Amino acid sequence: MIKVCSLFSGSSGNCIFVSYNDTAILIDAGVSGRRIEAALAGIGESIDKIEAIFITHEHSDHISGAGILSRRHNIPIYANSKTWMAMRSELGKIKPEFIRLVEPGELTTVGDIAIKSFPIPHDAVCPVGYNIFVNDKKLTIATDIGHMNNELLCNLEKSEMVLLESNHDVEMLKTGRYPWPLKQRILGDKGHLCNDMAGKVVAHLAKCGTKKFLLGHLSKENNFPELAYRTVCNALLDIKINPEKDIYLEVALRDRASNILYI
Repeated sequence: MIKVCSLFSGSSGNCIFVSYNDTAILIDAGVSGRRIEAALAGIGESIDKIEAIFITHEHSDHISGAGILSRRHNIPIYANSKTWMAMRSELGKIKPEFIRLVEPGELTTVGDIAIKSFPIPHDAVCPVGYNIFVNDKKLTIATDIGHMNNELLCNLEKSEMVLLESNHDVEMLKTGRYPWPLKQRILGDKGHLCNDMAGKVVAHLAKCGTKKFLLGHLSKENNFPELAYRTVCNALLDIKINPEKDIYLEVALRDRASNILYI
C-alpha cells in the first residue's frame, strides 16, 4: 500500500512523506533538517530511506531543509531548471550528481514511484504541483495556488488522494492586520487558495470519485483548522456528500504530522 503523511504544512514550512514498498520520497523540505528527521522518526520512518526530495518552488517554506538533508544523507533533489536557478544559492553546495532536473510535465521514476509535475499559478519562477503514480493509483499534491483553472483541475481529477491548499478565509484576511499590499498578493491570481474555493474543488473531486483529502498550507493569521474544515464540509453537504462517511477529510497542521493515509 502507498503510505502518505503530511509532516508539516503551512507558511512556516512544508514537507510531505510518500512511500511504497522500499521507495520513499519527500515533497518539499521547508523546515530544518533535524525537524524533518524527528518527524519521520515520529511516524516510524527513517531519513535513511528517503531516495529523493521533490521541490515545488523556491520559497523558503518549501526548501529551507533540503540542502542540509541532501548533504547529510546523500539525497538527490529534483526540481525544474528555473526553480533550480532560483533556489541554488539558498540550498548551499549540492553535489552535482544530486542535482536532478525534471521539467513540468515530464515523468520521472524513483524506485517504484513515478512522479510528474504540473504548473500551478503562484508568484514563483516556475511553481509546480505533483502527480504521484503507483501502479494504477494516482495521488496529487497541490498547494500555493493563486486561482483554480481547468488545466489545474484536470491534473487533480482521477486522484485517489489530494492534498489541496485551503490557505485563508477571505473575510479574515480582508479585516486582518496584514498590510494591504500583502493582502492583495494573497488574494491575487498568483497568491493562495481560499477556503471557499477549496470547498468547491473538493466537492467537485469527491463527486468525480476522489475519496481522501488533506487540506494544507493554512494561514496562521487568516484561518484556523476548524474553519477550513467546516467550510469544506459545508460544500460537500451541499452536494449530498457526507464528509464523515463518504470520504476522508483532514486538515494538515503546520507543526505536527497528519494521520498516516494508506492508499
